Amino acid sequence: MKSKSALFEVPYITSVQDMFLKSTEKYSSKLALEDLTNTPINRVTYHDLRINVLKFGDALTKLNLHERTHVAIIGENRVQWAISYLTLMTFNYVVVPIDKNLTENEIINILHESDAEAIIFSEAYMGLMKEIKGSLKKLKHFICMDKCSGQNGYLIMTDLIEKAETVKIDKLPGINPDSLAEIIFTSGSLGRAKGVMLTQKNLCSNLMDMVSMLFMYPEDRFLSFLPMHHTYECTCGMLCPIYCGSSIHFARSLKTIVDDLQMVKATILLGVPLLYDKMFKKIVKSIREDKVKSKIVPPLVAATNLIYLLGLKDIKKKVFKELHHKFGGAVRLFIAGGAAPDPLVAKGLRGLGFNFLQGYGLTETSPILTLNRLDNFKDDSAGLPLPNVKLKVNNPDENGSGEIWAKAPNVMLGYYKNESMTASVFDDGWFKTGDVGYIDEDGFLHINGRKKNVIISKSGKNVFPEEIEDILNRSPFILECLVFGEKDDKDDETISVKVVVDAESLIEVSERDNIQISPEFINKIIKEEIDKANRQLASHKRIKKFYIQEKEFEKTTTQKIKRYASGSE
Repeated sequence: MKSKSALFEVPYITSVQDMFLKSTEKYSSKLALEDLTNTPINRVTYHDLRINVLKFGDALTKLNLHERTHVAIIGENRVQWAISYLTLMTFNYVVVPIDKNLTENEIINILHESDAEAIIFSEAYMGLMKEIKGSLKKLKHFICMDKCSGQNGYLIMTDLIEKAETVKIDKLPGINPDSLAEIIFTSGSLGRAKGVMLTQKNLCSNLMDMVSMLFMYPEDRFLSFLPMHHTYECTCGMLCPIYCGSSIHFARSLKTIVDDLQMVKATILLGVPLLYDKMFKKIVKSIREDKVKSKIVPPLVAATNLIYLLGLKDIKKKVFKELHHKFGGAVRLFIAGGAAPDPLVAKGLRGLGFNFLQGYGLTETSPILTLNRLDNFKDDSAGLPLPNVKLKVNNPDENGSGEIWAKAPNVMLGYYKNESMTASVFDDGWFKTGDVGYIDEDGFLHINGRKKNVIISKSGKNVFPEEIEDILNRSPFILECLVFGEKDDKDDETISVKVVVDAESLIEVSERDNIQISPEFINKIIKEEIDKANRQLASHKRIKKFYIQEKEFEKTTTQKIKRYASGSE
């Protein structure tokens, strides 16, 4: 009997339009998208999805929005966001997804820089739309995903769809897969925002390569919570499931993820390391606090590891059934992206029966460059290159580390209206990632850190703050931290760290040992944790000073700390 993976074929696709049409025909009766909140269009089958897209495209055409027009989207994760994106791709527009968490100034800047002539938005942005209507001369059409009752001059997405005709497939625009299809902007002040230009070929090559390495099935149910404007969630969490005929369920919020996993019995969750770190810490804490579990779980993990190697793949899910039930009982795969996860977290979750894999990529690469496989992985690596991705280490040092360069069909065209910046990141067709790492003897990529973050120690050696942060973040008393270089009184570069303490863990110790929480108590605990970390580090990487920070660090949408906003750069 053939295995499930052997029965799954990776369809060849030439464009996102081609992928959309093939999937909506093949999986017509299956559930495609579902909001776990109440929205105007909150549940569609693949057939419904096709009709909505073909009608919305007709409506946009009747507004005299011609092919190649730039159209922005901003809003929460929802069915209508996906319909909007797929419509713009299918009808040959240029999509400009905007981060919903940006400041008003940053949003206005991106609308200006992107040359958008229309915007599709949720009701949460109605106030901003009122402010900018008329001030951005190119922006002519404002389309609200919600009812926006009583707001004259704004078009309602559902009304447009309802009044439109279903465009016949043979009347759809032709797509040039090599033409600009999407501009994804980073945040930035006026004139400094960086617009990554992607093509439909970029996206499709990434989809085909990903699915050839990591099988997805029509039976899979994805829980989506990462912001859809980000290429990680958009490509991997939306386009990939649609490509494979899976269903996507949009979570209510970050706080409800565990409940939402249970509700939809999700099989796949795309997350960031911070999410899995917190999840694993809570699991470990619950085990430690239970006198019985604290004694039996570690030997059970060891025993089931051996049994698993003998071929009984489901043994861990059966033994740790109670834990799996808390996450809905159907989770097949946790996927981490956006930053490097802690290998100990990956190993720990896998020991409890959760498949855990990580990949690596950038917005500029649509986004995936490397990926671990279910049957071939290294938890301390970023994975193996995708089939059509070439990687090389430029100017490696004595340890084989250097800047990672990539050449692949999923690498961007360049930065929008910024030829000098585009030229600076390409060299003879190779894209300079800005990340430093090495490729091991088995072909796995290992990332040390960002080139721009490197600290040069007084001995002249490179120190990557990410490596030290990973070790410190394992402490139950450290919620998060930021390592940076700081000049001492001799003008030598030393290693310092800002620490946000985990209040819950400190309170537990305070109550257990009947010690009042004070600055002295906190400093003592954190110093002990830093001393433990220093014992694991080479002398030139050891932390010399630490500072307690009360507020959590400002983060990107993929929950990476914004170093430039922390005062450490």
